Amino acid sequence: MKYSYRPMIGHGLLILFMSMCLGIGLLVSLVGGMELIPGQIIEFTIPGDAGAWARAHVGGMLNGMLIVLAALTASYLEADTAFSKKLCWMLVGTGYANFLFYIAALLADNRALTFGDNHFGESNFIAILGLLPALVFVVVSLIAVWGLMRLAFKPSA
Repeated sequence: MKYSYRPMIGHGLLILFMSMCLGIGLLVSLVGGMELIPGQIIEFTIPGDAGAWARAHVGGMLNGMLIVLAALTASYLEADTAFSKKLCWMLVGTGYANFLFYIAALLADNRALTFGDNHFGESNFIAILGLLPALVFVVVSLIAVWGLMRLAFKPSA
């Protein structure tokens, strides 16, 4: 039975969509509010600076594209079902873990880069919640991409 990559592609596109929506936060952080009527900006602030919003926006989109690209690549390379199932949870998990990390980086004073305080600021529960899964899935994603790479270099039958 051939593995269906549809759920993997769907999750990748969902992460891509959510990250595209973070562009609204980037706009608000750059403008200092929202312009609903041309020439009239409703001023308000949101957590995080423009750089953090840009990283969340673009980084999340890249994660979504990674998942979709990996699904299409695995399908093209005719990966076996066992590897495909592992690849799916590994990369979909990576996408969501990184999305959570980017949100935590917006809300945590220490940018969710360390479990304790750092030169950016103090740590909090949000920093830990964002950093822990991201660190786990850094390793998981490297293993997943390594597996895809090995499959690509495998001599065809």
